[in-house]
Amino acid sequence: MDFLALLSIENQNKGISTGTKWINTSGKNMESYSPVDGKLIASVETADKAAFDQTIEVSKKAFLEWRNWPAPKRGEIVRQIGQALREFKEPLGKLVSFEMGKSLQEGYGEVQEMIDICDFAVGLSRQLYGLTMHSERPSHRMYEQWHPLGVVGIISAFNFPVAVWSWNAALAWVCGNTTVWKPSEKTPLCGIAIQHIVAKVFKMNGVPEGVNCLIQGGREIGEWMSHDPSIPLVSATGSTRMGKAVSAAVGARLGKSILELGGNNAIIISEHADLDMSLIGAVFGAVGTAGQRCTTTRRLIIHEKVYDSFKEKLVKAYGQLRIGNPLDANNHVGPLIDKDAVKMYLDSIEKGKAEGCKFIVGGAVIEGPNYESGCYVKPCIAEAENHYQIVQHETFAPILYLIKYQTLDQAIAIQNGVPQGLSSAIMTLNMREAEKFLSQAGSDCGIANVNIGTSGAEIGGAFGGEKETGGGRESGSDAWKAYMRRQTNTINWSDKLPLAQGIKFDL
Repeated sequence: MDFLALLSIENQNKGISTGTKWINTSGKNMESYSPVDGKLIASVETADKAAFDQTIEVSKKAFLEWRNWPAPKRGEIVRQIGQALREFKEPLGKLVSFEMGKSLQEGYGEVQEMIDICDFAVGLSRQLYGLTMHSERPSHRMYEQWHPLGVVGIISAFNFPVAVWSWNAALAWVCGNTTVWKPSEKTPLCGIAIQHIVAKVFKMNGVPEGVNCLIQGGREIGEWMSHDPSIPLVSATGSTRMGKAVSAAVGARLGKSILELGGNNAIIISEHADLDMSLIGAVFGAVGTAGQRCTTTRRLIIHEKVYDSFKEKLVKAYGQLRIGNPLDANNHVGPLIDKDAVKMYLDSIEKGKAEGCKFIVGGAVIEGPNYESGCYVKPCIAEAENHYQIVQHETFAPILYLIKYQTLDQAIAIQNGVPQGLSSAIMTLNMREAEKFLSQAGSDCGIANVNIGTSGAEIGGAFGGEKETGGGRESGSDAWKAYMRRQTNTINWSDKLPLAQGIKFDL
C-alpha cells in the first residue's frame, strides 16, 4: 500500500529515535495489527530503560541549544513542518485510517488538525508575551517574561494517533522546549511515519538532534516519564485511570502535567431545536470514529415534547449508516481498535440491559466477508436513566443513551450529573436557553457549544475539560503558557535602593 512507504523500509521496525538517529534496544518487539482486516502491518522495537535514559539525555542536551534559538526562527521550522504535512496529507491520512480504523475523511481531518496547529504555532512564535506592571518604587520597572521548561513528555492515545501529539509538540517547540513522544502501543506506526517527516525538516535546518524524540513501548514508558525529574512537564491523553496514575507520580516530584482524560458528553435537544440540524450533530457525534473519541456524544437529553419524533429520526438515520472498510470513502463507520474494545462494547450492552436500558437499535458484532478482523460493530441506541451505572461510565464504543427531560434546569442537572466534564452542547433556537447553558449556572464542562455537536473542536480554542477529564488545556488560546515558566523581573535604574512596602533599613 502506498501509504506504508511513509514508514521507510530501512527503519520501519525501529521504535526509538532522537530525531534522525534510531537507537538500538534490547526491548521486546511490539506488533501493530490493522483493525481494518485484522492482519499484521509491522513489528516495532520497544525501548528498554537504557534506551529511554539515553533518549532523555540527548533531549536534555538539545534543549540547551534549542532554547537559545529566537522564537520566530523556531516558528519557521514549525511552518516548514506544516508544509511537509500538507505534502503528505493523503498518505498519512490513509495510514491513520488503516492503523487506527477511523474513516478516511476523519483520517484526512486529523492530518489537517496537525497542519492547523502548525499554522497557529507559527503566529504564536511572535506572541509569547508577558505583562509590564507599574512598580510602587520610584525609578523601577517591573515586568514578567516566559521561559521554556525543558524536556516535555507527550503520551498520546490511539484514537487520535498523531493530532494530539502535534497540539503539544508544535506549541512546545515554539516555546523553546524539546519533546519526547510515547505514541499509543496500538498505533506505533503513525508515530514512526511522523518521525520521518519531522526529521527531514529538522535535518534541512540544522535543528539539534534530540528536539523531537520518539519512544515506543507500553505502560512502563509512561511510568518512566512520570517519575523522571528531568522531564518538568508530562502531557498525557488517555483514560481517567491512567491520568490519575500520571498525576500522582508527576505531582509527587512537584512536576507539571497536562491531563486530557475521559469524557461522557451530552447534547441537550430542546423543544426549540432545529431537529434536522440536531440530527446531523447527534449522529456524527455518536458514531464518528466508531464512538472512540473523547468528545463522542454518549448521551442525548431530549425534551419530552420532541422526544418521540427525534427518536424516530435517529432510528431512521442509524438504519442508513454504512459500516465497513474505513479506506472506502463511502462508509460512515469503521472498526473498533481491537477485540478488547469489542468485548468492552458487548459487556457494556449486557450491563445496560441488566440495569434497565431499553435498546431501540440493537448492537452486535458484524460478521461475514470484509469483516474478518472481528472489530466491526453496529452502533446502537438505548433509552436509559442518567443514574444507571453504565451511563455514568465512559464506554469507548458507539453506544448512545437517550434520556427524557421536562425543564431546562433538569436537563442541565442531567448533563452535569456525571464524573466527567469534557464536552457538552445544546440544540436550541431560544436565546435564553442558549445563554443559560453557557452561564455559570449551565454546563460544567471545559467545552460548551450551542447548535453544534460535542465533537470536532477547532485548534483556535483551548481544548480540555474539568472533573475526571483532568483539567488540562491544549491547543489554542493561551494554552501555550502551560509549556513555559513565568518569571517576574524588577529593574532598579535609580541610584538608591528603596524597599517595597515602605520598609526602612538604614545602615
